[in-house]
Amino acid sequence: MEILNALALFANFVVVPATAYGAQLALGALGVTLIFGILRFANFAHGELMSFGAMITILVTWFLQNMGVSIAPFPTALLALPIGVLATISMALVMDRMVFRFYRKQRSNPIVFAIVSVGVMFLIAGIIRIVIGPADQSFADGQRFIIGAFDSRKALGVDEGIAIKQSQLITVVVTAVVVAWLFWFLQKTRSGKAMRAYSDDEDLALLSGINPERVVMICWVIAAALAAIAGTLYGLDKTYKPFIFLQILLPIFAATILGGIGQPVGAILGAFIVAFSEVTVTYAFKKFLAYLGPADWAPDGLVQLLSTDYKFAVSFIILVAVLLIRPTGIIRGKVI
Repeated sequence: MEILNALALFANFVVVPATAYGAQLALGALGVTLIFGILRFANFAHGELMSFGAMITILVTWFLQNMGVSIAPFPTALLALPIGVLATISMALVMDRMVFRFYRKQRSNPIVFAIVSVGVMFLIAGIIRIVIGPADQSFADGQRFIIGAFDSRKALGVDEGIAIKQSQLITVVVTAVVVAWLFWFLQKTRSGKAMRAYSDDEDLALLSGINPERVVMICWVIAAALAAIAGTLYGLDKTYKPFIFLQILLPIFAATILGGIGQPVGAILGAFIVAFSEVTVTYAFKKFLAYLGPADWAPDGLVQLLSTDYKFAVSFIILVAVLLIRPTGIIRGKVI
């Protein structure tokens, strides 16, 4: 029975939140790896694209809520998300047309592209701060929990329950659907095959009659859609914080490089490794170990390797370790 309590506790505070967080990072990492695979530069503006998509979704959600429109028990944000996706795609295409296209025609060095993306990042961040402000915003409504801790305790007959929030389940389901569609698109459609050919050998793809501007446009559309969905799901699961998306860029890049940059499967694998690493390292194991130890025994301290304030340090350590030991990542990809 004590082992069941320990497992339920671990599942509630590590497995469930890390799975949802890993799904959110996976969508972000897929966008980053697509941009690097096709356009061959690290897009530091991707985090703010996520924030921009979430912001538009929030504004539309508030409008629908004020109009009395809802899809209870599901969150109204699901109705607003398509508009957030379209707005983010528009922002990405305008960003490419007005900024990146010039440097692409000049065949600039990837470092130049990366530096330019930092400028674009600050520009989008400024727009977001002006429109919605720097404060935290809450926009979740509908049913909060699919399974409550009390109900699961009663069903399992244990002291510790497992709570699953609706936003966590929605995150996992939406991510599974989006990832399945993305892999189908890349493997089965003509445009997806053109993108893969362009990524493998740009010159050979051009000789084969592939339109590079069309490939670039499709790449930005997909990356922006992934960013909007990832940002909205992250804000729905937690709270929308405009400043957090600059920080979340670190675990996204760590996941991308760990999995193998330019490798979609690797991006997903790296995302879940990073997510579980962050949550596990910052979890306080005191109560967990108390269940596994003798009766009336518990460690004096929290048995926490790192405070939650330093969870992004885990991503930084992973990032540095991968770059030093295996820069091509788990699934051999391009070297950044």
